Amino acid sequence: MGDTVNRYQRAFTDWFGVENAFAFWKGRVALYAILKALDVKAGDEIILPGYTCVMDVNPIKYLGAKPVYVDIEPNTFNINPALLEGKITPRTRIIIAQHTYGYPCDMEAIMTIAAKKGIAIVEDCCLAFGSEYKGKIVGTFGKAAYFSFQWNKPFTTGLGGMLITPDDELSVKIQNVCDMQMCQPSAKEVFMLAAELFVYRMFIYPRTTTLAQQLFRFLTKKGAVVGSSSSTEFEPVMASDFFKAMSSVQARSGLRQIRKLEQNIVHRRRMALVYDRLLAEKGFPPRQYDKSVMDPVLVRYPLRIKGKNKAIEMAPSAGVELGTWFECPLHPVETPLEKYNYTPGMCVEAEKAAAETVNLPLHPRVSEKTIHRTIDFITRFRPVVPM
Repeated sequence: MGDTVNRYQRAFTDWFGVENAFAFWKGRVALYAILKALDVKAGDEIILPGYTCVMDVNPIKYLGAKPVYVDIEPNTFNINPALLEGKITPRTRIIIAQHTYGYPCDMEAIMTIAAKKGIAIVEDCCLAFGSEYKGKIVGTFGKAAYFSFQWNKPFTTGLGGMLITPDDELSVKIQNVCDMQMCQPSAKEVFMLAAELFVYRMFIYPRTTTLAQQLFRFLTKKGAVVGSSSSTEFEPVMASDFFKAMSSVQARSGLRQIRKLEQNIVHRRRMALVYDRLLAEKGFPPRQYDKSVMDPVLVRYPLRIKGKNKAIEMAPSAGVELGTWFECPLHPVETPLEKYNYTPGMCVEAEKAAAETVNLPLHPRVSEKTIHRTIDFITRFRPVVPM
């Protein structure tokens, strides 16, 4: 690791108040490092919500383990603790607590079950940075936590991932995995990523985001840019260069973002309240979460509507940035579900959420003017109230 990457790792440990952090090319690589260090083997079972990204499932499959999906609670989109214990078997090794959209999981319930069964908890903080549960920041409850800095995450370094752990013994094992398996990104990959970051900073704003994403996905398939995922990652087979280190380009960008993190968090909370107010004025139901135990910092503002596909189709011409997470239980829609041990009907609430939920922008380039334009567009569609 270079000095810039080391400084980025230290900035992370300082922010979270933990001792150990490790930086990677992508967030999914961080998850792989955790699972490998925890000695996950073929036949082991890993529990996670049935409302996630397939790239989070790949590291499980790479190690020969089996993903076991638990349906979600419909208001926070998080794993439903009432269904969790029924999914645990003697082969269950880890519960992945994904803080979806920035809403904290019910960590008390999950930790109680995990402790009773002797199962480790790993927190998926890819969509949550700064959220708190009972006054404690998410990412500091489990054996380890991992983060993503891809384009749509709480802050971006283009690509990038990090893991943190308070466990010194686990940290030594993670370091051993890195020493044995880590490869470096190529000069071409680093150059392309630096160019993409420059374009992002100069030209990507809410009015242009949707069209830019469509172009970016097209160029990724052609191999003309470094994408967050490639077509080869829709097969649960680990590529030879998967376990890749973070570059200094990503670390420099991350250090800049960390310095602006408190401002970022304040902005997201304020903009979420603007959405709350404007949607209420249009007759949309309020968000349902327990304010006495959680203080979320949303990565994007999830909203259930009728006519999701139509809204996505119309958004670019309206100059509206509209997210599609999650297009199916294992986002994106191209995922061959059967290869990832998911059978349609397995997680009914997750499938409903995938059919109904769009998400609205909250990133630092979003202004109140942006939100008014977004609300004018999205309230053409009727809300869906989860039952």
